[in-house]
Amino acid sequence: MRITRNAIATMAGPSAWFTGTVYIDPVAAPSAASRVQASSVHFTPGARTAWHTHPNGQTIYVTEGVGLCQRRGGPVEVIRPGDRVFFEPAEEHWHGATADRFMTHLALLEVDADGNSATWGAHVSDEEYGQQPG
Repeated sequence: MRITRNAIATMAGPSAWFTGTVYIDPVAAPSAASRVQASSVHFTPGARTAWHTHPNGQTIYVTEGVGLCQRRGGPVEVIRPGDRVFFEPAEEHWHGATADRFMTHLALLEVDADGNSATWGAHVSDEEYGQQPG
């Protein structure tokens, strides 16, 4: 057993990966024995990820607020506390808060053999973000 005391400060989400203000708290980090990575991600109203993919897929679990998510070519979907979304490996997608609500989710994934967790693409445009949910 190993206990890791909370000593890592909340980080601001990098502007290359996010539009708006996002905060990230690490939950689990890959180690020699595990490739699991988990983070609690806090989106302010209107904040969202850029388009991205994950080599081994990703599960997000909404813990509070109201959010949006979309896979490339699909409708924008509303997500609420208790909802789980699984994005398939290499499925291009984005997720974030609605324009008028905060949203927090746990992001759970496995890094690949080289330690990569995501491939980041273009920012989600205001037009893409503003589509009506399906």
